[in-house]
Amino acid sequence: MYEPIRTKSVHSTMVGTPSDFPHRSREEELDIQLAGHLSALLAVTDALRSLQPAEDLDAAAERLAEQVTRLRGGGTPVRAVASGAGDGAALHERAHALAGRALVVAASRADTAVAILAAERMDAHSAARSAALA
Repeated sequence: MYEPIRTKSVHSTMVGTPSDFPHRSREEELDIQLAGHLSALLAVTDALRSLQPAEDLDAAAERLAEQVTRLRGGGTPVRAVASGAGDGAALHERAHALAGRALVVAASRADTAVAILAAERMDAHSAARSAALA
């Protein structure tokens, strides 16, 4: 009535047998994700710096670059030279969203320094966006 199973299930593996592909720990995955969010926030911050130079943005960019370097094990982030074109309010909105994502991941991995930095950037970009729209 039923045909017998002739092959091993793909879902059953022996405990202790090495797999064919490398696995990363949860902490490594969170580091990679957090570094990505901070790198994107750094790129938007650099774009804002070229659009409206300010000491606050310069300091934030340096702090972001330091954290990305730390999370990537010493690899410095790629810094693009922005053209200076773009909508300031839209860039601040994007930066606010990226800082929020970074805050969630930083809280998940209990990285207080990055969580504080992300929260500060969220506040700064929220205020700047409100000022740009006014």
